[in-house]
Amino acid sequence: MPDWPSITHKLRSAGVIVHESAQPAPVSGGDISAAWRLAGTQRDLFIKTGPLTVAEMFSAEAEGLAAIAATQTVRVPTVIAVGETGRDAFLVLEWLHFDTADATVEARFGEQLARLHQVSEDSFGWHRDNTVGLTPQHNARSDDWIEFFREQRLAFQLRLAEENGFSGDLQRRGTQLLKRLPVYFDGGQPLASLLHGDLWGGNWGCCGGQAVVFDPAVYYGDRETDIAMTRLFGGFTSAFYDAYESCLPMSDGHRERGCLYQLYHVLNHLNLFGSAYLGRAISLMDEVL
Repeated sequence: MPDWPSITHKLRSAGVIVHESAQPAPVSGGDISAAWRLAGTQRDLFIKTGPLTVAEMFSAEAEGLAAIAATQTVRVPTVIAVGETGRDAFLVLEWLHFDTADATVEARFGEQLARLHQVSEDSFGWHRDNTVGLTPQHNARSDDWIEFFREQRLAFQLRLAEENGFSGDLQRRGTQLLKRLPVYFDGGQPLASLLHGDLWGGNWGCCGGQAVVFDPAVYYGDRETDIAMTRLFGGFTSAFYDAYESCLPMSDGHRERGCLYQLYHVLNHLNLFGSAYLGRAISLMDEVL
């Protein structure tokens, strides 16, 4: 059980007042960390808690949400506080009531994501590492997208897979793919766009007629990586894609590169959740090769 007296004391020190009698209520959805709802004097709070080992993960998540919020494109939950006690790490966000998104909300979301992707920098990566799920995500700056994606995304996940006992066909195909990577980028360097980084259907919702994104793994990279992730597990309709492409058309070869970008996330799922994802990883490699 989290050290709630210490957490509420930290919140009060940050100017967030909670009811003296308020009792945190557990909520579902905390695959990586525990999640809670706590009544505040002005608004309810959504709190993630975990061991001190996830303090950096929470800190990076808070910075990622702040980076997206600063663009004034797509809504994110407001970060209230992030910190740690003697034994717990915590992240406090505003509590949001989600409802069902209609085609209008999805279309507006597509437009907002296109505007987010037009926020760019001169190099790929980010000012700090973060995580995708529980897996470290390295973001050392690079001027070369192919090198960045090869070394800090695919090669890193393949090394983890080998350490986890997945060798054989997966590693042979992976070696081939890493060598051939430049073939898929003969159109030149993509723009270094600000990305959500983990944009699957479970990481967005609708609140008050607005799309809201959360649980980001932010960095600057090829915008096609976000789009590829939206297609991996579903949860987005044609209204979203049509609106996105009306604002920011996709480039030639994006579907082939999309398989590469999906492979990164499937390898991550293989490393996090085991062999159920091995067949899909090999299938994606075969499709690309």
